[in-house]
Amino acid sequence: MQISGTTATEIAGSVRDLIASGRLAPQDLLPPVRKLAEELGVNRNTVASAYRQLVAAGEAETRGRGGTVVTGVPQLASEGAWFGGRLIDLASGNPDPELLPDTLQALHGSAYRPALYGAPSVDPDLAAWAWSQFAPDVSTDGFRVSVTHGAVDATERLLNAYLTRGDAVAVEDPCFLASIGTLRLNGLRTVAVPVDEAGMRPEALRAALEGGVRAVVCTPRAHNPTGVSVTRERAAELRSVLAAHPQVLVIEDDHFWAVSSAPYHRITPPEISRWALVRSVSKFLGPDLRLALVATDEESAQRLQARLNTGTTWVSRLLQHVVYRLVSDPQVHGLTARARDAYAERSAMLLAELGERGIGRPAGYRPDGLNVWVPLDTEARPVADALARRGWAVQPGHLFAVGSGAGQEIRVTTSTLTAQQAREFTDDLAAVLPVHLT
Repeated sequence: MQISGTTATEIAGSVRDLIASGRLAPQDLLPPVRKLAEELGVNRNTVASAYRQLVAAGEAETRGRGGTVVTGVPQLASEGAWFGGRLIDLASGNPDPELLPDTLQALHGSAYRPALYGAPSVDPDLAAWAWSQFAPDVSTDGFRVSVTHGAVDATERLLNAYLTRGDAVAVEDPCFLASIGTLRLNGLRTVAVPVDEAGMRPEALRAALEGGVRAVVCTPRAHNPTGVSVTRERAAELRSVLAAHPQVLVIEDDHFWAVSSAPYHRITPPEISRWALVRSVSKFLGPDLRLALVATDEESAQRLQARLNTGTTWVSRLLQHVVYRLVSDPQVHGLTARARDAYAERSAMLLAELGERGIGRPAGYRPDGLNVWVPLDTEARPVADALARRGWAVQPGHLFAVGSGAGQEIRVTTSTLTAQQAREFTDDLAAVLPVHLT
C-alpha cells in the first residue's frame, strides 16, 4: 500500500484510488495520522483533514483509539426475515395478510387513464383525500401533500434534502430497524433519545438538541419495537423542548395511523419551519403497496417534489389510483376496523399470558401496533436462540439499540398470534429463561 500526496485532497484521492483498485479492502486500517504525516513529509493536520474527507465521503470511519478504517457495505438488520417455514414467525413485523384488502380487485371497473411524462406527480383525488386526513391533526392551512415510495423513502429523502454526511439525527432508543439502516447508509450520526412508556424522554431530547442535532425522527404512536405511543402530556413537553430549536427538521413517522388504537398527539410546535408528518399505507393496505402520504411545510414539499418529479422517480400514478380506490371503499373501511381490533386483542392476549407467568412489563403497559416488547432481565440473544430451537422466531432487542440500552428484551410480533400459540410460546419462554418463572 503506497499512499501519496502533499495536500489533504491529494492524500484522500490516493486512498480512494487504493480502495477502488482493491489494494485497500473493507476493514483495513489506515496508517496513524502521525506516521503517515512523517512518511509524506506533511503536517499532521493535513493528514487529519484528508481522513475527515474520507469519512465525509463514506470511504472510511473513525473508531477512536481503534484508528481509521476503510468502510464496506453496511450489514444491516431488517424486518421481514425469512425463516423458510421452519419456525413460527413472531419476528418479521408483518401485518396479518388475512386483514389486508385485495388490491387487484380495486382495479375492476375503474376508469384509470395512464399518466404520461409531465403529468402531476400526485393523483388529485388521492391528494384531496389525504388532505382531509391530515387537516385535523396538522392544524394549519400552510401544508402540502406529497406521495413517496413508503415511509422510509420519505424519511430518507427529507433527511438528504437538508442534511449532509456526518450530521447528527436524534432518534428513539430503541429504534425502528429501517431508521437505523437509513441513517447508517447515508452517513448520518445517530443520537439516542431513550423512550419510556409515554414516548421520547424530554430531558434526553433537550440534551440531543443542545448537542447540535439537525433533525429529529419520532414515532408518535405504535413505536416499533416497543409499541409505545406518545401521550398528550408528553407531546406538550416535547413541543416545548422543540420550540427552542426552530432550525431543526422534525419528522413524525405515523406509520400505523390507520389501524392504531391510540390517538395522535403532535410533537411538532408551530415554531418549527421544517417538518413532515408521514403516513404509510403498508400496515392496512399491504407492505407491497410502496406508498406513503406526506404532509409538509412548503419548502420541504418543494424539495420532495424536485426528487419525485414525473420525469424521473415519481410514485406510479397507477399505484396511487389503486390506493385511492381502496381508501374510498366502505368494505376496506370495515376491514381496517377489524384489523385495528384484532391487533389490539392479540397483543393483549400475549400480555395476559406473560403476566400469568410473571414475565414482562407492569400492568399499565398497553402496546399499540404489531409488536410486544418483552423485558427479560437477562441477555436476550441466548433466549432468542433457545426459542428458535423450540420452533419460535423472535427478534432480540440488541438489534434495535442506538445507545447503550436494548439488550435484555425481545420483540414479539403478535399480528397473527392465536390463543394456543400465545400459551405455548409463553410456556417455552418461561422454560428457557435462566430462572424459570411461574
